[in-house]
Amino acid sequence: MGAPSVPADSLVPRPAEISTGAYDGLVLTPSTRIDADHAARGAELWLRTELGAATGLPLPRGDGQSAQIRLSVDRGAGLGSEGYRLIVDGEGALVVGHDPAGVFYGAQTLRQLLPPAAYRRAPLEPDGRWTLPSVRITDRPRFGWRGCMLDVGRHFMPKHDVLRFVDLLALHKLNVLHLHLTEDQGWRLEIKRYPRLTEVGAWRTESQVGAGSPAAFDGRPHGGFYTQDDIREIVAYAAARHITVVPEIDVPGHSQAAIAAYPELGEGEPVGVARHWGIIDNVLNVTDTTLEFYRNVFDEVLDLFPSTYICVGGDECPKEQWRRSPTAQRRIREEGLADEEELQSWFVRHFDGYLAERGRRLLGWDEILEGGLAPGATVMSWRGTEGGVAAARAGHDVVMCPTDTSYLDYRQSGDDGEPVPVGTVLTTEDVYAAEPVPAELSEQEARRVLGAQVNVWTEHMDTPRAVDYMVFPRLAAFAEAVWSPGRREYGGFLPRLEEHLRRLDALGVEYRPLSGPLPWQSRPGVPGRPR
Repeated sequence: MGAPSVPADSLVPRPAEISTGAYDGLVLTPSTRIDADHAARGAELWLRTELGAATGLPLPRGDGQSAQIRLSVDRGAGLGSEGYRLIVDGEGALVVGHDPAGVFYGAQTLRQLLPPAAYRRAPLEPDGRWTLPSVRITDRPRFGWRGCMLDVGRHFMPKHDVLRFVDLLALHKLNVLHLHLTEDQGWRLEIKRYPRLTEVGAWRTESQVGAGSPAAFDGRPHGGFYTQDDIREIVAYAAARHITVVPEIDVPGHSQAAIAAYPELGEGEPVGVARHWGIIDNVLNVTDTTLEFYRNVFDEVLDLFPSTYICVGGDECPKEQWRRSPTAQRRIREEGLADEEELQSWFVRHFDGYLAERGRRLLGWDEILEGGLAPGATVMSWRGTEGGVAAARAGHDVVMCPTDTSYLDYRQSGDDGEPVPVGTVLTTEDVYAAEPVPAELSEQEARRVLGAQVNVWTEHMDTPRAVDYMVFPRLAAFAEAVWSPGRREYGGFLPRLEEHLRRLDALGVEYRPLSGPLPWQSRPGVPGRPR
């Protein structure tokens, strides 16, 4: 491009070490070649595809020293898991990663060194000048779990938008997409053995609007689901960007869509797919038949998702139906359980054992602590940090995602113009300042914190545009909090974020302006802004 290269200190997330060089940098031309060793071929393909589209340059494969951009894996370089070194000097650009993921993150940083137009799908100037500044960067992530939970159960997100979301996670060096696939309001995953889960459970007659009482409804049917081939595509696309897709199949609560499809799974009268939000009383029964049903479901889930972690939910499970149920009360007596809390623990432990036998690990929200934690379970601490602290002290791994710093469905200011005025105020600065490791943990206990994630619950986000508005720029702040080491200062982050928003502009991300909501953004689902 005619514009100068982006300053090296505009990178998001901030690298661990960075220094500028004394050289003029590397000018990309039609003769610029990219080379990679075998282990770095995936990053090479990604970089050529993305930069080739934006610059119009062919960027053919080079041959060793004949290439101006070289990518390689070197486990002996002392970089650590997912770490990389990026050097741009007068001879070219070199990306060395500890592993293929490290090379990919180095390639992401290289792209950020170019002007924001490097994020467009076609060149703006046919003969533009593209220059990488001279830098030396050594970088690695602070945490191994850098995640985002996307709820497609409340409002379905079409596959092509999920793939776009994956690219946005990769841009920010996040490596876990926690896909919330089942809910009271919709079942989104094709299960061959039980076709009614999507024939019936994927569709509702209408949706609640807002969070007021009495509830109002939009009168519009809503639904959708992913075929198994859709899921295979999403998983493979994410894996190519070093993102693990962790599926969530909710049990024993948040299961009304499944009960609507197969009433024998429930405790009460037949029900439809839920159309309102909140905690719903209908839960799974605890019969052997229901356990077998879900083992069969998880058999297909495990075939589709290679993730070590499989989420079973376990949150917000009302117990009133079990208290009234002769079957549930008999199960409590037969298993020697104290009460309904231990009954839920028994249910979760069943699937902990099932997953462990298959080389997987159970992941659940912090309610799975109640009644006794399953031996192999990993806890997502969402009701504050207390659950994470308790689990870590008990020797369990933890992913931190407390509501007050991690829920991106929460309002972004106290302004009445916010299009989604729910929850407490959670600003970009709040997300940036949040510390994933609770201060009360000892050094040894803190090692149980795998990392953190932000959660995108979509009750009030009925379009991908609305998701953009609620997620960005807060996701960029979170990405730096879980990637970058050392002390964080929002005043130093803000100028880099402002530059980063130009990249999001080029990608067409409909983020919330830092200045706050604009008048036409006061209606849900209308987050757009002038270009």
